[in-house]
Amino acid sequence: MPSYGAFADELRRWREARRFSQLALSAEAEVSQRHLSFLETGRSKPSREMVLHLGRSLDLSLRDQNNLLVTAGYAAEYRERSLDDPDLDEVRHILEVVLAAYGSIPAYVIDRGWDIVLANPAALALASLAPKDVPLGIAANAMRLSLHPDGLRDQVVDWPQFAATLMHRLEREAIERPFDERVAALLAEAKSLPGMQHLPERPAWSSGHDLMVPLQVQSKSATLTFVSMIATIGAPFDITLEELRLETLLPADAETEAALRDLV
Repeated sequence: MPSYGAFADELRRWREARRFSQLALSAEAEVSQRHLSFLETGRSKPSREMVLHLGRSLDLSLRDQNNLLVTAGYAAEYRERSLDDPDLDEVRHILEVVLAAYGSIPAYVIDRGWDIVLANPAALALASLAPKDVPLGIAANAMRLSLHPDGLRDQVVDWPQFAATLMHRLEREAIERPFDERVAALLAEAKSLPGMQHLPERPAWSSGHDLMVPLQVQSKSATLTFVSMIATIGAPFDITLEELRLETLLPADAETEAALRDLV
């Protein structure tokens, strides 16, 4: 059975990762510093409600809140299911309707590891611009498809700048989820790919949140210019739903809009 010490270690690890002092976290959570100190040293056992409260105060994901509960000896609060689970049929249907509504605009849904779980025909057509058949392990992951030499790298205009933007985004995700082994593994893999060691130090167009990332892709007949937009599901109470992101590649000019209609 987990000890108070396991929870204490995990709480302290997250507090330090979030750069909170004990005093700052006690103020954020509206908990006395003395009680917080007792929790961090394993002298007190937290209630289930206190574990969840501290997890939210630390801005932990639902997955990490579950882990914090387990270290304190409690059952997980939030479920994790495949998008193919019958209980998520309604959500999957809504996502499919949204993807279909984009028509000739590429749109797809990815999980926390950047695996593509849903995509509309326009997104599949864009991926098909690769000069040769893309291995499934690369085609099924948005990061690999963009960065791997066997993906779309050769079709992306000014690929080093675009790759730097994606790496900036992935590195930020790793900072936000410092103990997520899947994110850490994807970041390490991306850094190990050929050419990644010589990217610009900072993407020229990076913003605070990279909500609109420029992308140019060369097709046989035109240069397609996009801006990328990202949306998440609001107020989810399921790990799977919290970790899904809907990404759309919006045409930035009339030429791209026309070329997409011919592509699909």
